[in-house]
Amino acid sequence: MLDYDKEAAVYDETRGGIPRARSAAEAVLSLVPPTARTLLDLACGTGLVTMRLTRPGLRAVGIDLAPGMLRAAAPRLDGAVIRGDSRQLPFRGASVDVVTVIWLLHLLPDARPVIAEAARVLRPGGVLVTTVDKAAAHDVGSDIDTLVAPYRGRLPSDAAARVAAHAAGHGLRPSGEARFPGHGQGRTPRRLADDVRRGRIYRAGGAALADRLAALPDPEVPRPDPEFTVHSFTRHT
Repeated sequence: MLDYDKEAAVYDETRGGIPRARSAAEAVLSLVPPTARTLLDLACGTGLVTMRLTRPGLRAVGIDLAPGMLRAAAPRLDGAVIRGDSRQLPFRGASVDVVTVIWLLHLLPDARPVIAEAARVLRPGGVLVTTVDKAAAHDVGSDIDTLVAPYRGRLPSDAAARVAAHAAGHGLRPSGEARFPGHGQGRTPRRLADDVRRGRIYRAGGAALADRLAALPDPEVPRPDPEFTVHSFTRHT
């Protein structure tokens, strides 16, 4: 996994910046009930999305483990940030209207502890909104996808069906879906090849896959942007 303390300095510019953050926030807010007053954004990172998860009457608080990320997020959220683990939230039960989980579950070997904690802190009628199927979103039918297809491996921890099953086990029922474009997230062969060499992704492919990716035509040209999906789940118990 990346060192997110170090990554904080370049995170926004390498993840689509404001256009992607704005699109993500619009999609998330479309699934937030109009009566919601408190929103907890898990793994908030630099707060670029979190700061947009507000509207009149709705207050957002960001939580993250990486001090570097929180230093970037704090001024954007007027100090409404907390250092904490999304698997053990420093909040009492049934105390929050909305929990958002954007681009976290796919990084975890098991999403269940995070979903369980979200369910615990949500009030009855509260909503969990989370991204799902992140890896699948990057499959845009490009030449890159043809090369990496054999290395995609097991069902990811953020697979929609898996997330829904975990949520159901904690009294959370599906209540909505939205999509948004990943502005500036189209992959380039060169950058993906570097990530493979560093062991960040598709480790089974190793140097051979990295070399094949780097040899693709137009290695610095981004392929089409992905389209990400967010699902919402409402606590009924």
